[in-house]
Amino acid sequence: MNPDKDKGSAEDIAGRPLKVAELVDYQEGAVVSRTLVDKRTGTVTLFAFDEGQGLSEHTAPFDAVVNVIEGEAEIVICGEAMMVSGGEMVIMPAGEPHSLSAATPFKMMLTMIRS
Repeated sequence: MNPDKDKGSAEDIAGRPLKVAELVDYQEGAVVSRTLVDKRTGTVTLFAFDEGQGLSEHTAPFDAVVNVIEGEAEIVICGEAMMVSGGEMVIMPAGEPHSLSAATPFKMMLTMIRS
């Protein structure tokens, strides 16, 4: 089941102004994602995390930029924890272990550049 099916595909939303926070909805006890751009050179994905949800520690082969849309989360990079909130961004370096945990319901846009 796709909770965002009525919000249009990536092609349907291209070329017009959008309210980013409205493109992905929270789901109780879950992490919801929606890919907006998926190209060989990179991806743009929106996430909505319910409070207490997160991503366990992992690494990625490419740099990734987290743009916080709303809410608060703890992001840990190489063992260093930081709190982030709406309007802030963090660059997660390639190859460095990182994790994320939502302190409140939390939305972010993740941009990964594959080069």
